[in-house]
Amino acid sequence: MIESFRQWKTTTGFALLIAIAAPAHADDGYRLWLRYDPVEAPLRQDYARHAAELVVQAPGASAAAAKSELERGLSGLLKMRVDVRAQVDRDGAILIALAKAPELRPLHLATRDLGSEGFIIRTARVHGHRVTLIAANSGRGLLYGSFALLRRIQTRQSLDRISVRDRPALSLRLLDHWDNADRSVERGYAGKSLWNWQSLPLSDPRYTDYARANASVGINGAVLNNVNAKAVFLTPAYLTKAKALADVFRPWGVRVYLSARFSAPIELGALKTADPLDSAVRAWWRAKADEIYRLIPDFGGFLVKANSEGQPGPGEYGRTHADGANMLAAALRPHGGVVLWRAFVYSSADVDRAKQAYDEFKPLDGKFASNVIVQVKNGPVDFQPREPFHPLFGAVPHTNVALEVQVTKEYLGFNTHLAYLGTMWEEVLRSRTWRPRPSATVADSISAMAGVANTGTDRNWSGSHFDQANWFAFGRLAWNPELPAQSIAEEWTRMTWGNDPAVVRRVVPMMMGSRQAVVDYMTPLGLAHLMGTDHHYGPAPWVSDLQRPEWNPAYYHRADAAGIGFDRTAKGSNAVAQYAPEVARRFSDPRTVGDDYLLWFHHVPWDRRLDTGRTLWDELVRRYDSGVERVRHMRRDWGSLKGHVDPQRFDEVATSLAIQEREAKWWRDACIAYFQSVSHRPLPPGAAPPQHPLPYYQALRFPDARGH
Repeated sequence: MIESFRQWKTTTGFALLIAIAAPAHADDGYRLWLRYDPVEAPLRQDYARHAAELVVQAPGASAAAAKSELERGLSGLLKMRVDVRAQVDRDGAILIALAKAPELRPLHLATRDLGSEGFIIRTARVHGHRVTLIAANSGRGLLYGSFALLRRIQTRQSLDRISVRDRPALSLRLLDHWDNADRSVERGYAGKSLWNWQSLPLSDPRYTDYARANASVGINGAVLNNVNAKAVFLTPAYLTKAKALADVFRPWGVRVYLSARFSAPIELGALKTADPLDSAVRAWWRAKADEIYRLIPDFGGFLVKANSEGQPGPGEYGRTHADGANMLAAALRPHGGVVLWRAFVYSSADVDRAKQAYDEFKPLDGKFASNVIVQVKNGPVDFQPREPFHPLFGAVPHTNVALEVQVTKEYLGFNTHLAYLGTMWEEVLRSRTWRPRPSATVADSISAMAGVANTGTDRNWSGSHFDQANWFAFGRLAWNPELPAQSIAEEWTRMTWGNDPAVVRRVVPMMMGSRQAVVDYMTPLGLAHLMGTDHHYGPAPWVSDLQRPEWNPAYYHRADAAGIGFDRTAKGSNAVAQYAPEVARRFSDPRTVGDDYLLWFHHVPWDRRLDTGRTLWDELVRRYDSGVERVRHMRRDWGSLKGHVDPQRFDEVATSLAIQEREAKWWRDACIAYFQSVSHRPLPPGAAPPQHPLPYYQALRFPDARGH
């Protein structure tokens, strides 16, 4: 699929942003946000006062990684070699030490609540000298604290009288790699898989740089293979390869996980069944877990997709999701491993797809083992540009729950369209569930966060420079779900594009409005799944003849001569009943549901007058036009930065934005043309008439790539 996409871009005359080896003076984006370019001279001298020497008083590989990163970062930022010493002997030292170190006893640090990953950064006096202290209970905490200190310098924050106390809100912060053994990546738009399975266990410096980038934002786990799992990843040969990656990642605090195929006992163990209650099956998984932990003592556990999109699972034996998850949990429990069991399930049954996960998992609340985490997508359908929060959040208080988001942009223009997803994730994390209390939010109901990775072998890692921001934002929000998306965008901008005020003033607003732009020119007012069903890239609202209705755009928008939208009130599928009563009342009333979710929950007449004063039809057309106009403004704002950004990255982003504007018009024209043909409504005054959308769509020739 990916090669077909690239070939299409070439044949239609567009420049695809495939990162290539560049001259030494160019910038290809490989360094991500860990650029460490020199600070401006006056400020550099001030920061140098706080880096007279580096003292590390902590054992272990993670403390050594912290030391190496500080040496790398400080030498680049300050254009000087920082002396490394065994003891503090002058003012201005940076001291990295475990909180229990004898030198720190006079400071009476209270660190018990920091756990194993939290840290303190503060100005202190040690042996009579003024120091910047990084203290933690473990090497991982010291590592995270070291990255936090470097981040302050990169974003030009003062180190005078610094006082930072931080710890992650969520215990597990994982990237899920949908990577296959042949190095293809399902829903990946940045080249091949990072993992060269053929050459592993031979290492690659890029594996270390990947782990460094994750550690810099607090990501502490990586699921190596596709959720549409193959049993081969549990064979001894592939476990040895996974061990090699685990060994590289370990100093950086990143644990390895594997997606497990539920039918592996049949495919690898020659058993006749994979029934989770069968004693031989349970014994096979126990032996497999023992084998894995002998190789990888800190193996994180299994991610499982079962009884969804054709994947095997316990349902084939009349068992529940809890039966299947608990069987695996029992095998992992002696080793401290966890099972991440995905709640993404749906079938071709004549039922609202948005309801199926809740219907299957809500009755199982309290029946999952303590080391099982049910992994729930942010919305009830499938990573759409905008969805209401999933009704399972807050509804299963006796079950461990992880929020699953998609860092790769399957439904938001792949790697081509600029769409900063920090705003999307902030939106869902702050959504009020009203369960178990009125003030409860989605963030309150989760213990882990997983993001479907957008990385690949492209030199810029993510296929486009701005998609790096989504990797960054995922890590920062998984560490602290209360961080504002705008603050994260400014951090990333300063670390990636520089601290030039002109750049920050332009780029941050571009990012903050970008996802809304995509929503408006793709699926405004609560519409969903208008994408082509085989590729999820371009518009196809007219598709209505598939055998599988849940892959059918017309199934979701339900446009007819009377109106448009999916009725999920009590008069329709009654999906609103899965939410807390307070939320259900708001979603059930078209006067209170809000424009963002209007057509998600209601089938609305075309001539209904909205709060904006416009009819639904006029508002829909205006939203499509608004999305295109936002992209046009992004192009203009980026163009104003010529000379403020290095030429290679400037040109690549400019090319991408040109593609995005043309394709935003394509989306607008295709959808308006189709909905106009259904509604028989005239265009409102001033609206751009659709321009031949169908031939442009039909130029796409993607092979089938369903399933995720």
